[in-house]
Amino acid sequence: MTFLNIAILISSIGFLYYGFECLFSQKMKDEFIRFGLSKQRVLTAYLQLTGALGLIFGFFMSPLLILISAAGLSLLMLLGFGVRIKIKDSILESLPALVLALINLFIAYRYYQQFIA
Repeated sequence: MTFLNIAILISSIGFLYYGFECLFSQKMKDEFIRFGLSKQRVLTAYLQLTGALGLIFGFFMSPLLILISAAGLSLLMLLGFGVRIKIKDSILESLPALVLALINLFIAYRYYQQFIA
């Protein structure tokens, strides 16, 4: 298994987990209230789940689906990182969003390279 495949596996599992947490966990509901984004919680959950499924299905069906999903998840997490910085969360609290953004940016870049090569 390559580093790229491991990154896809980590990202897809992470976003499946966080997507379901956003939908069903009271802790995540409270977090979105704290972020000032309670109305965007369900949309965020569906975007996370859709991105995770795009990575999984793309792995078996279409590299373009992986590229689009990873780019979308990277953007989503960069925005999440920005929200955490804006509300003055610590770097440690903000780090998971940044790490997931960078993992997905790496995935998107590597698949983008396949299309321009």
